[in-house]
Amino acid sequence: MKMKYYFIGCFFFLMSCSKDYLEKKPYNALPVEDALQSEADIQVALRGAYASLRNVDLYGRTIPILGDLMADVIYQSLSNSNRYTFYNQYGTPVVDGNALGMWTAGYHTILRVNNILSSTIDGTATARQYRGEAHAIRALMYFELVRFFAKPFTDNPSDVGVPIITKFDFGVKPKRNTIAEVYALILDDLSKAYNLMTQTTNSSQFSKYAARALEAKVHLSKGDMANARTAALDVINNGGFALVGSNNYVSYWQNPAPLSNKLETLFEVSSDGVANLGFDALGYIYSQNGYGDMICASDLYSLYSATDVRRLLLTPGTRSGPAVFVNKYTNIVTDRDDTKVLRLSDVYLIAAEASLGTNESDARTYLNAIATRRDPSFIGYVSTGATLLENILTERRKELAFEGHRFHDLNRLKRTINRSTDYPASARTIPYPFNRRLLPIPQAEMDANPNMVQNPGY
Repeated sequence: MKMKYYFIGCFFFLMSCSKDYLEKKPYNALPVEDALQSEADIQVALRGAYASLRNVDLYGRTIPILGDLMADVIYQSLSNSNRYTFYNQYGTPVVDGNALGMWTAGYHTILRVNNILSSTIDGTATARQYRGEAHAIRALMYFELVRFFAKPFTDNPSDVGVPIITKFDFGVKPKRNTIAEVYALILDDLSKAYNLMTQTTNSSQFSKYAARALEAKVHLSKGDMANARTAALDVINNGGFALVGSNNYVSYWQNPAPLSNKLETLFEVSSDGVANLGFDALGYIYSQNGYGDMICASDLYSLYSATDVRRLLLTPGTRSGPAVFVNKYTNIVTDRDDTKVLRLSDVYLIAAEASLGTNESDARTYLNAIATRRDPSFIGYVSTGATLLENILTERRKELAFEGHRFHDLNRLKRTINRSTDYPASARTIPYPFNRRLLPIPQAEMDANPNMVQNPGY
């Protein structure tokens, strides 16, 4: 078995090497048709795809950090390790390592799942489950890439997105597909994932309803409220997942292990005492026993009432002045925190926003399911119209804080980002449109691919 792992590992590595390897079978590696011959082989390859999501510039740290730092949720302490300074200041250069890391790690993950999807093993329920999970991972990666490196779908779906790669070809220099084409692939992948998967193991693997939750999020990003509502309600009504109660909220976040009880977490990227990023882990950049770089924005902290259980994960203190420390990721020594990617609370808030145009009563019901559970003293929202939308967005900001969602919410709604005085004076008001609300296509990609087009302003 160790030898099989070695050969498969060699295969994935050599896929990025000389074109000669495409023209004949190499003597020291296995091509896809030979390496992936059984369900066990597919399982090994799938584990590798999941492990790649842990990369520091994917869910290991950068994706959730940038999703909040480029918005109004966290800011960089004046006493810091110099990580993500460009993003705090909105001055990211084309040679930025984090943008390059997200691009390369994202496409490396896509390569891994493309190899799985190129195999012909699909005759059993288990094989179909694995194939469904691969489709879901690819959809997730393309969703992150197109949201960070391209304009929102709600701006202009015909504008350039990111390259669609479904099969490895060393000689291809791909152009950027349109945003609409990328979203079409994402939704096609999620439809296949939903229909192929039947099994639910634990929160560290995609399930049928995790794929459905991601689909709801994708439709919301498109502004397709009808389909967002349909997908969200399918998860809420049929998925079997449950929201965490107020008495269990803190312990829910302090438990680093993947969940098998269908309690709120639909999908998370797993880290543990052996497989982790060490000092590069997400929790380390928040923890005062680590880098302690990222601080909760003061105006966000003020939104949590004294009886809101979410406030229990925030600790006022001092770090180059007054600071509010984030304690959502506390396991930085032994077993490490998993990065939660899809939670049921997000799905409820999607259902609330997607219901606004057709049934405001439903919208308030889904919104209050979160708001009153997190704050037992709160009687619930009674607002309507534009005010109700603002209430939903406020709860999204509070509920999903430190998980990397806020930036994308503000982008899809084409809203100005108004940051508190915690941020540098030159980067407190970020209008829409603004070129730096897109990450730059990495300069290394631009140099290697003459067909690539850079984002405006870089």
